[in-house]
Amino acid sequence: MNERSEGSPGVGAEVTLLGVRHHGPGSARAVAAALEWLRPDAVLIEGPPEADPIIGLAAEKDMVPPVALLAHAVDDPGKAAFWPYAVFSPEWVAIRYGVELGLPVRFIDLPAAYGFAPEEEQSSQADPSQAERSEEEAGVPGGTSADPIALLAEAAGHDDPERWWEDVVEHRTPGSDPLAPFTAVAEAMTALREQGLGGGSARRDDLREAYMRQQIRAARRAGYQRIAVVCGAFHVPALAAMPTAAHDRALLTGLPRKVRTDVTWVPWTHRRLSQATGYGAGIVSPGWYHHLFTASEDPLPGWLTKAAALLRAEDHPVSSAHVIEAVRLAQTLAVMRGRPLAGLTETLDAVRSVMCDGSDVALALVHDRLVIGDALGEVPEGAPAVPLQRDLARLQRSLRLKPQAEPRDLDLDLRKENDAARSRLLHRLRLLGVDWGVPSRSAVNSTGTFRESWRLRWEPEFAVRIAEAAQWGTTVEDAATGKAVGTARAATELADLTGLVETCLLAGLGRALPAVMRVLADCAALDTDVAHLAGALPALVRALRYGDVRGTDDGALAEVAGGLADRICVGLPPACVGLDAAGAAVLRGHLDEVHGAITLLEPAGAQGELSERWAGTLRALARREPTGGPATGVPGLLRGRAVRLLLDDGRLDSEEAGRRMGLVLSAANAPADAAGWIEGFLTGGGALLLHDPRLLGLLDAWLTGVPGEVFTDVLPLLRRTFSALEAGVRSTVGSRVAAGPLGAEPVRTADPVDAGLDRARADAALPVLALLLGLPAPAPAERPRIPKQASGRDT
Repeated sequence: MNERSEGSPGVGAEVTLLGVRHHGPGSARAVAAALEWLRPDAVLIEGPPEADPIIGLAAEKDMVPPVALLAHAVDDPGKAAFWPYAVFSPEWVAIRYGVELGLPVRFIDLPAAYGFAPEEEQSSQADPSQAERSEEEAGVPGGTSADPIALLAEAAGHDDPERWWEDVVEHRTPGSDPLAPFTAVAEAMTALREQGLGGGSARRDDLREAYMRQQIRAARRAGYQRIAVVCGAFHVPALAAMPTAAHDRALLTGLPRKVRTDVTWVPWTHRRLSQATGYGAGIVSPGWYHHLFTASEDPLPGWLTKAAALLRAEDHPVSSAHVIEAVRLAQTLAVMRGRPLAGLTETLDAVRSVMCDGSDVALALVHDRLVIGDALGEVPEGAPAVPLQRDLARLQRSLRLKPQAEPRDLDLDLRKENDAARSRLLHRLRLLGVDWGVPSRSAVNSTGTFRESWRLRWEPEFAVRIAEAAQWGTTVEDAATGKAVGTARAATELADLTGLVETCLLAGLGRALPAVMRVLADCAALDTDVAHLAGALPALVRALRYGDVRGTDDGALAEVAGGLADRICVGLPPACVGLDAAGAAVLRGHLDEVHGAITLLEPAGAQGELSERWAGTLRALARREPTGGPATGVPGLLRGRAVRLLLDDGRLDSEEAGRRMGLVLSAANAPADAAGWIEGFLTGGGALLLHDPRLLGLLDAWLTGVPGEVFTDVLPLLRRTFSALEAGVRSTVGSRVAAGPLGAEPVRTADPVDAGLDRARADAALPVLALLLGLPAPAPAERPRIPKQASGRDT
């Protein structure tokens, strides 16, 4: 859409409005063709004006889309906004065209600085009458704005807006008149706006469009004769109308105050473009759009070839014949559905039918890797960045840890200097809220403290979190140290502090540890809640284990851990009295964790009496029965668990454990308490029931003697207990109970596999078996004879 200027400055200046859909390959091709035809001497683009000084970086060879402009408030980096661009974004095409030709390129949208103003200032400028008018005229329930593309598709008789837009715009190439698509879209948007449909916030749109018109006037005054404006199609009618400058100045007087703002380029990902919430752009198929824009010929064969390669890499039997047949099927489906070209729907239908054998699982892989994709952009080193970001980039290069959008596993050997440095970096970033790496379980089974496993995945919004963390320091180590100290001073829970101590040791923050330890010692001395103490001890003991590998001074840590263990030994038995079922379950978890922690703590430097004191605590729990009602004793869940821990440690023999089980399962005890005791006793494995038939007999006798009116109450608890046992244990226990009698050694029966064995055929296999094992072949006389078992066939 073209318009001539009004007013003396820039008389005769021609302004061409190129209305686009953001992130559309068809719109991007149309913009490229229109700019080549117009040959403008200035390019104006919808975007934040604060980015004008760094727009020239788009021409750098190290600038690889997808990228985004990041704007954030200097004093509050958490207030941030992104403007993402892919290679198929019309705005990116316009930016590259202008910068490469040395033309003035300007962003003309409302400055981001206004959006970072305090909420009360922004809300005070809102016009409730206009907001209500926008909601009522849009006719959308709840005031939600309608998508203009969806409204146009509905008017054209299509129920799928994306398919309709692909057919009329994205799949078409520019014709003889490069401006024809923009004229048609402008007419459609004008009709929508005349009906009051398809808009967003009326007040916000009015302010943005008034500011854009002011910037167009400024370009005219600067003397530019051919001005190209690339903006969202919805704004074209408002920019073409051009009311008086006084009208727009009056609208803009209601803006809130500006907030000091920094802007930079940051890498972006296709996956983030596909998300409709947060910082996403809501593009459902960025990988597909990228292929449509970059393919020089028919995009269908090339894309299906990529899909075949992906499936072959995942061990799916896909050949070139599958690709040929999938191309034919997709094209046939397009014809049958009346589409000019095969779109994404037809392509995926062909992939599912031909390459995936109808499997949605294999199709989901293609959708995730190719339709969306994990492409991660790059920005040049000269892009503005906070010092913390530059230090992180330096560490990434020196440690050879390149950020990648696709997930990958990383195994570290902390005995190696480079791996230890990588571990410290990842732990420091997690402390700063940058979860680039998340601890994971390695495929290499190892219980040593020298191995760590991570799952790495870089997310674009980490740039905001790094900017937020810059308040703590200019390097990663300084920022993590400052954050740790600040977090410790604000902490109120003992478990939070012990976890922070562990993190400081893992991250190698020796300067932060003394301050954190002082806060921890003070908090531990004042906290009298045994549950808090029990929850805090395991993290401290785990931290002590890292001393040998990481070379940390753990003297103060061992002293605090030992003090906590002593207080737990004294305070745990009375703290367990009178607990309800939920409270007993929580303390059962603490009991297991403390038991494991004390087992580790003693080799770390504690004396033997600590284990003895803990064993005494467990004995006190085991014998504190509720003789006068549930409120007078320890719940059966905790008593049973204490007996099992003593039995596993060898401080209680199986005969004594059986005696205690017999007392608990006697008729004098409440069935619910007995069921809880059994649950605690069998937690962690029920194999001991197989090794000690007496225990299984006691359990069976008690279970068969539970009164019917009580059985339904204890049944859920029993089912939960036995469902947690290993499948093999459950099966064998069932067989033993069915075979009976319990209490004696199980009757050994002949193995059904040996029954009716053909010894001659078994002997024939021995030479082959010896060859496979690398052993000399046995002579016929040396071959072991397998005793013949009685079978029905011999009878």
